[in-house]
Amino acid sequence: MADQLTQQEKSQEPIIPVQPGIQEGRRIEDHALIGNLRSAALVARDGTIDWLCLPDFDSDACFASLLGNAENGEWALTPSDPIQEVTRRYRKDTLILETDFTCDSGSVRVIDFMPVRQEFPTLVRTVVGLKGTVAMQSKLTPRFAFGRSIPRVESVEGSLRAFAGPDALFLRRTDRDAPSPLVSNFHVTEGQRFSWVMSWNYSWLNQVPPRLDADEAERNTERFWTDWVSGIVPPPKYRDAVVRSLITIKACTFESTGGIVAAPTTSLPETPGGLRNWDYRFTWLRDAVLAHHALSIAGLESEAGSFWKWVLRAIAGDPAQLQIMYGIRGERRLTEANLEWLDGYGGAKPVRIGNGAYDQFQLDVLGEVSAVLYAGAKYYNKVDPVAQRALLNVAEQAMKVWRNPDKGIWEMRGPDRHFTASKVAAWAAIDRAIKASDETRMVAPMERLLEAREDIFEEVCAKGFDPELNSFVQYYGGKELDASLLYIPLLDFLPATDPRVVGTVEQIERQLIQDGLVLRFKPDATGSVDGLVGEEGTFLACSFWLVDTYQMMGRFEDARRLFEMLLSLSNDLGLLAEEYMPSLRTQLGNFPQAFSHFSLVNAAYAVTTARA
Repeated sequence: MADQLTQQEKSQEPIIPVQPGIQEGRRIEDHALIGNLRSAALVARDGTIDWLCLPDFDSDACFASLLGNAENGEWALTPSDPIQEVTRRYRKDTLILETDFTCDSGSVRVIDFMPVRQEFPTLVRTVVGLKGTVAMQSKLTPRFAFGRSIPRVESVEGSLRAFAGPDALFLRRTDRDAPSPLVSNFHVTEGQRFSWVMSWNYSWLNQVPPRLDADEAERNTERFWTDWVSGIVPPPKYRDAVVRSLITIKACTFESTGGIVAAPTTSLPETPGGLRNWDYRFTWLRDAVLAHHALSIAGLESEAGSFWKWVLRAIAGDPAQLQIMYGIRGERRLTEANLEWLDGYGGAKPVRIGNGAYDQFQLDVLGEVSAVLYAGAKYYNKVDPVAQRALLNVAEQAMKVWRNPDKGIWEMRGPDRHFTASKVAAWAAIDRAIKASDETRMVAPMERLLEAREDIFEEVCAKGFDPELNSFVQYYGGKELDASLLYIPLLDFLPATDPRVVGTVEQIERQLIQDGLVLRFKPDATGSVDGLVGEEGTFLACSFWLVDTYQMMGRFEDARRLFEMLLSLSNDLGLLAEEYMPSLRTQLGNFPQAFSHFSLVNAAYAVTTARA
């Protein structure tokens, strides 16, 4: 999120359309995800790929019509005949998408995937005739620089080459030697199969990617995903939902470094038509505990270890310089800019790239980093010297700054406050260092750590708890609630059965539950809480946190009911965005959201554990 908003942005009233994106018939949840562990594309139900950044998650988009219109880049592959029905699915335990179109004249299947671990990032689209004869059209509109740059197009070595600036795309139709045109009309009859391969390279290399056998690439991609899934240890129930979430998390992983993007998109709005539009193509330390736990509990030791090491590298150095987020390679400067030429999804402007919140002070990050460092050390049965130094450095920093106000876990635009959850997280930073010292031979300044931990505990219980409400509150002296207060039992600050936690959960149920789901907090009309105006949806990760808390409280049936309600909000492919707005019955925010899927995985294992 941006740290600053212009006065014009602050005063702008949000526009609430009947349905976001309805003018193009593409809701956020009408999309599927395909990816290659380096980048990812969104495929709409109508057969249009309207979002793709190449070569990496954080690169400029070559298809950006998701945030604008067709002239901002996309690839439509769909019947020219009127469509009667669309059904789609992922091939079992893979990231290969199959979309079936039924027309009066027959039916066809479009198969979309991105081969993994290719030298040149590649997208493969295959059309298979299922019944009758169907008229089809492939229309590729390449644009670079997030839809702003119209490329030059030429034929070269059997491919069509579109290039501008540093980027070049190469298109081949595999059943012919001549280059495939950007727009082609054709018919497909039962049993016929046509494939297109689009690859990316740097324009200055003048190297045409080698010809790819689409069928062999499809088999190899299927084998990769099914082999990877075979290493998952699923929970006793909800196997398919958990596996789909883990595949989605894997698809959001930049394999070279182990960093996991919060989402592969930018500026899909949290408020319909409003200003809460942020670039999520980075890695948040806020997600670290959930991410590591989800991967670890699922038996994915390699992925958990890669992410843990990414955290260690990202935070290396002076703990006073710890950021809330980093680039997928560990970059620290994530300068924010607005793309004025894009109209935004459903009219939600501005469209942002970069994220100005990277230099905010958020006290909670110290606790989240310490928790994942400690959890990783426990998982690997040791606290290695690098992790020891990191734990102690973060704990020392927490002791220095825990009394300071901050922006809170939600990157508020309002004034700095003493957010209760932030103080709890600072307590956790010190607590995990103490535990690591108790359980290993790690040398630590125990007297100071114990004193600081007790000081934070006493202050939070005195200033963060409101006796009249019988609840902890969002910030000292306030009356508002915040779903981040669920950190209190989740970080072991207090047990879930403590009367103060029970009272807090009761107040969250009274104040933050909307149609059975949990809001992060209640934005007000003036924007005094987070600096922005406009309604936002219920927050899916927070709703999953409540599932975990119910389970810890012994409210097993409530946990199960809420969990299954959340599962029902997934789209037809099992994907979740960041938020869900009950009044519009639509998902909101960047898509798919790793934070939501981490939380789903953790909740699934929680609700299927043996009840004591």
